[in-house]
Order: sequence, then C-alpha cells, then structure tokens
Amino acid sequence: QVQLVESGGGLVQPGGSLRLSCAASGFAFSSFSMGWVRQAPGKGLEWVSDIDGGDRRTYYADSVKGRFTISRDNTKNTLDLQMNSLQPGDTAVYYCARDGGAPYSSSSFEYDYWGQGTQVTVSS
Repeated sequence: QVQLVESGGGLVQPGGSLRLSCAASGFAFSSFSMGWVRQAPGKGLEWVSDIDGGDRRTYYADSVKGRFTISRDNTKNTLDLQMNSLQPGDTAVYYCARDGGAPYSSSSFEYDYWGQGTQVTVSS
C-alpha cells in the first residue's frame, strides 16, 4: 500500500529555515513525480512545489520561488523540501503527495496519495 510520511516540521522564527522530509513506500518511487501542498489555518489547499520522477525537473509556486528547494533521493525513496527565509505566511500544514500522472511521465500537478502532514509555524 502507498504510504507517505512527512517529518521535520516545527516552530521557527521569521527568516529561519526548516527542512521537511517525506518517506515513501509501497510503490515505484522513482517512476512518479512528487509534490508538496500546504494548508494555512482557515484557508484552502495551496500547491507549493513538484519534482519530476525522471529528469527531476522542478516547479515552484510564485510565493516560494527562490526560497524553497524541492529535491528527491530515489535510492532512499525520500522527498525533501528545504525552506529558507521563512515568513509568517508560510505557516501551514505541509503535505507530501504523489503525482497521479502516468508512471515515467512529467508532473501533472494532480495528486492521488497524500501523507498525514507536518505542521510548520513561523512566529517570533
């Protein structure tokens, strides 16, 4: 069964950094694009970033471009999100998700499996 487990969230001051990780199992990880989606308090889901499984091409929301870096280790079946220069607006639950596009294809930005989420709070 597909499982996605996020970790690395926590409380950080504005301007600080956090690195989120997602451990994936139950599927051919390297064949799928993977993404991060977040949900701020009282708001809807917001797409953050995605990375292709094959060529590892990356995509970012304008709100995080230049501050966040998505990466993956296909030998360990892990997905990471390095978050720098964090702002209060980044406060949210962050979800790791599997891209629902065909295996070996580019990112579709539509997700079929989700992790449980990890809380990121940016506050002084």
